[in-house]
Amino acid sequence: MVEPVAKIRPVTLADQKLIRFMVGKAEMEPIAIANDRLYWNPLVLALWLGLSSVFIEYMNWWPKPEHGVFGYLSPVPAFGTLAIAFMFAIDWLNRWDFEDRSSHVLRRPDLVDVPAYYSRSPSSGFWILEYGDRFVGMIALDASLDADVDTVVTPDTVKKDRSGKIKMTKGTSRIATIRHFYVEDPYRRVGMQDDLLDYALAHAFSSDAMLEGVRVVESPLRKYIVETLNKHNFKVERKAERVGALRWQNRVRILDRQQWSVARHAE
Repeated sequence: MVEPVAKIRPVTLADQKLIRFMVGKAEMEPIAIANDRLYWNPLVLALWLGLSSVFIEYMNWWPKPEHGVFGYLSPVPAFGTLAIAFMFAIDWLNRWDFEDRSSHVLRRPDLVDVPAYYSRSPSSGFWILEYGDRFVGMIALDASLDADVDTVVTPDTVKKDRSGKIKMTKGTSRIATIRHFYVEDPYRRVGMQDDLLDYALAHAFSSDAMLEGVRVVESPLRKYIVETLNKHNFKVERKAERVGALRWQNRVRILDRQQWSVARHAE
């Protein structure tokens, strides 16, 4: 039996559906983490226990030893009912921000024609990491002149030339942006995200001397991404938007060419 081989390759037009699906999945993944953190928040647990006790008192569902073992289970429906209500409310409170952001990202111009968009600068690229035929992760680095633009497109705003191809300006920006960075959960513990980031940074900084740095928006709900950014010496530049019911703080981080060069030569 032939052992599968891990490889990083550039996206092709045939990957368009896969990319859009994985981008949507990556954007919605933090909601599960946000929900889980809120489930175990001490204030939420205290409120759940308090309201459950009030419900038990109102329904007279306190344990009844005279009914034997099953008599001690009489409060369980109250705790279970309130737990379901709390889980629904928490998901509802968290979902708005993440769904809006996911919709916004999926309508950005880089996903209209992925290979064409990421071929506009020699430092740009969108790569897929595979293990055999299995998708493992992806990273997109936008070094085009629109690297700092975060607008969406609509059918009437897409400009095409006479051949039907989408018109896109070419050139390299001073600061590139990592737009999509995701690794499937089973592969995070072995550091596949480090390999992807290493590959993208080496390509970006080696392809065009115009590029001075790489910027990325970091979410505290993506711990594995935060860890690999720390390993690669990305520095906090500024605070970004807050997300979720507890208003988790996103941050913009940046790595300049000199820091990357020093870290690379120290390896």
